Formats: sequence, structure tokens, C-alpha cells
Amino acid sequence: MTNPTGEQYEIVSGEHRAVITEVGATLRTYTVEGRHVVRGFEAHEVIKGGRGMQLLPWPNRIRDGRYPFDGTTQQLALTEPKRHNAIHGLARHVVWTVTEQAADAITQRVRIYPQSGWPGTIEATVTHQVSERGLQVTVRATNIGSTDVPFGYASHPYLTVGEETVDDVSITVPAASYLEVDDRLLPVRVSPVDGLPEDLRSGAPLGPTNLDTAYTDLERDEDGRWRVRLALGDRQAELWGDSTMTWIQIFTGESFRNLSIAVEPMTCGPDAFNPGPTHEGMIVLAPGKSYTGRWGVTGQ
Repeated sequence: MTNPTGEQYEIVSGEHRAVITEVGATLRTYTVEGRHVVRGFEAHEVIKGGRGMQLLPWPNRIRDGRYPFDGTTQQLALTEPKRHNAIHGLARHVVWTVTEQAADAITQRVRIYPQSGWPGTIEATVTHQVSERGLQVTVRATNIGSTDVPFGYASHPYLTVGEETVDDVSITVPAASYLEVDDRLLPVRVSPVDGLPEDLRSGAPLGPTNLDTAYTDLERDEDGRWRVRLALGDRQAELWGDSTMTWIQIFTGESFRNLSIAVEPMTCGPDAFNPGPTHEGMIVLAPGKSYTGRWGVTGQ
């Protein structure tokens, strides 16, 4: 019987093990010494909540699936009908082709062709690699068409530190600002986190707070990476993003609560293809131009 996410590809280095799927180049599991650091799903399950998926050529939401680009109004399918939005790009539920595979790494490729609401052609590759330093993900997207295209990227892993309830998890998000949103989770304004429940810089337990919140103005370490840290007892998990990842989405969500915490590295905020407080994060790829970014996970 075929799995809902197609072929399953295991990569291993010492005590580090990850499974990547054919559909969506999805990070299904990542364990260290047999303990889950990324909480994914079983091979026979259908993905829910975007768990482990690659989100491109845009992450998060586009208002009404509509945006202006190069003098034309583009109209995408409304893939979040409840909120009347287009969500999480065009590459989640399609087959990605393996181009390189080793014991500790795998590279997969997808092409996205012109279609309703999407004006050009891009080719994207994602490489997952494990080592004693953890899991690293490298994404590269190239405009192989003849017209400019807008672009954004994110991934949707859920981190876990062995919690029974996320209330007990201590979380540190090094962000000075967050995105205020309306009831459709679309941008209103970027505001300071000071004195608000959205301020997660102290590393306190999450408690009963439900989050589906985008953060920016990120504090970076000397290596140029920001790091979100989760801790519980002797367990720790950390997700980092490089200089291209200028936003972080933290998601608990009531329907997924107690199932771990999504930490999403993003190149742009929600609705970045439209004028507004997140628009400056939109990348424009001219024909022949590429984007390359990296993020990763460590844990114990």
C-alpha cells in the first residue's frame, strides 16, 4: 500500500536520524539518540497542520488569494477557504524528485510552472543533511522562466522536548516585534512586544497562551543566526535561521495544542505579496536569479 506522502527517505549520521518524504520534501521525523526533536507523523498518516512541509513560493497567507505584480492582479486559489486566503504556497502536496542521495543527506527538486495566480516558472531544491551538529536544511530557488516572479519561503517543523502539555515548555524567541493581525490572521501593524504576552525573550514557560504569531526584529548571535530555544527538564530543542530568514512564526493553535510547538523560519511575513507592513520582505527573482537560505535544528 502506498503511503499518503509517497516514498520515505531515511538519512542517518551517528545518533541523528531523519525521515524525509517524497511528497512535499517533508521532514517527517528527526530524532537524536532515539528521542524526537521534531515531532512529525507516521508514514501511514496524512499530513495535518502543515507538519514538516516546505512552503514556497510564498509562506503563510495571501489576502483573498489576490496580489498585484508587474502591472497585473494575480488571483490564486483560496486554499484556506474558512478565512478566504491562499495559504502556504504551491509545493506542499506535489512530488519532489530526488536528485542526490547519501547516507546522511538527500536533495529533492520541484518545478512550479505558470498557473492561475502564479506568473512564472521556478525550480527549487531542498537538501536535508544530518551530522553531529544536528539537522541542516538548505533551500535554493531559481527563476528558470522569462519573467520576474515574487518569492518567499518558509518551513513548518514542530519541535518537541518530550512534553505532555506545551504549557510546561520554556520557550525563548529572540524577537523585539510581532505582527498584529485581524480575525483572518492578516497584517494590521508591526508592534513592539514589550510588556505583552507576545514577549517570549525571557525563556519563561509558555503557560496557557495560544499562539499563531509572526515575529520580526530578530536578535542574532555572532554567527548571524537567530535561535529559538525550547526546554523542559533535561530536554532541549533549538531551531536556527540564517540572515535570509527575517521572520519567525510560532504556532500552538488550539486544535493542535499539546502536540508540540511549530517554529517556522520565514523569509517574509504574512501577506508579503501585497502592500502593507510586511511587503518589504517579498523577494523578486529576475530570470536566471536565485535565492539560497538555510535553517536547522539541534536537540538533546
